[in-house]
Amino acid sequence: MLQLIRHFQHQGFRVKYGSPAQTSPHAIDLADMGVEALSLALNCSSFDQLIAQMQPDIVMFDRFMMEEQFGWRVEKFCPETLRILDTEDLHCLRHARHQALKQQCDIDQRHIYSDVAIREIAAILRCDLSLIISEYEMAWLQQWFRVPQSQLHYCPFMLDGAAQSQTLSFEKRQHFVSIGNFRHGPNWDAVQYLRSILWPEIRRQLPEAELHVYGAYPPPKATQLHHPAKGFVVKGWAEDALSVVAKSRVMLAPLRFGAGLKGKLIDAAQTGTPSVTTSIGAEGLYGDCRSGLLVADSADEFVRKAVELYQQPQIWQPLSHNASEMVAKRFSEKEHSAHLTQRIEQLSANLEQHRLDNFYGAMLRHHSMKSTQYMAQWIEAKNRKS
Repeated sequence: MLQLIRHFQHQGFRVKYGSPAQTSPHAIDLADMGVEALSLALNCSSFDQLIAQMQPDIVMFDRFMMEEQFGWRVEKFCPETLRILDTEDLHCLRHARHQALKQQCDIDQRHIYSDVAIREIAAILRCDLSLIISEYEMAWLQQWFRVPQSQLHYCPFMLDGAAQSQTLSFEKRQHFVSIGNFRHGPNWDAVQYLRSILWPEIRRQLPEAELHVYGAYPPPKATQLHHPAKGFVVKGWAEDALSVVAKSRVMLAPLRFGAGLKGKLIDAAQTGTPSVTTSIGAEGLYGDCRSGLLVADSADEFVRKAVELYQQPQIWQPLSHNASEMVAKRFSEKEHSAHLTQRIEQLSANLEQHRLDNFYGAMLRHHSMKSTQYMAQWIEAKNRKS
């Protein structure tokens, strides 16, 4: 989101950021970026007055839940405004994989065509354009839901391509690292999987090694896993994620479900830190080749590759080099920012025809958003009486 904000600022837009969420002590100071922060109320017509007064050129919704809440209001009071959905990652894909994992079976239509998918795909179709962070997810949306490519735009992380100028050598690094927000389901599952299955065997083979587990908002159930005697060290919040990853020899990311691009593996690549992850973790990062990390989908294979990578510089060094180069090759800010600018300009110049071509989106806006509108108005009226 910060990359997108900077992108629009560089294109000359004045950016306002509205959110119904509570503030956090770890939040970015938007004022320092020249961004006006707006506090929004859910199910409240105060947003109508705000958006009608602003008449923005573009409104971007952060995930489909925000489009459900505010999309109909934007369309009603700013019909000419370009509406963009930033999916971040596909919630319906993550949900489907989670359900399959819990049932210990392969993913199939029962998991894919869920209520979450109905809501998310509807939001994608209602918007003029949806930003998709992974090439895999671009293909997945077209394969399973027949979403027209004209509604989608591939927009991964936009990074300046500069890996840390001097990454530490194999010999100057020590220990494993795992990092990720504890409130995010795939991250918490990975921590539990590490603690119960993977780490005991890695530690048995590497008795001097430690696993340092970082992440925001560690709940008591996470801090209770802290066991320094066994080398499992729960560190919690990291003031500087890149710094702690850069000092580690190997990143462990045994993600068993999830979607999108994994920021932790981008951090590892930027610091030249080789990783061991799963096929889901590696998705969308290196394209057809996986030259900067090792992939293992079984516990035994994951342990074996983690131990070998930690011990053998001849495996570690080329992976570290390839990881550092990947950022510039795959996630160039200059390249992807230019593509996004071009796509928005083309869409803005032909918005009426684009919407006429999107019949299913118009149909969904007519039907489903009416029910959302009436529900929101009922909630607002109810709140006034209470």
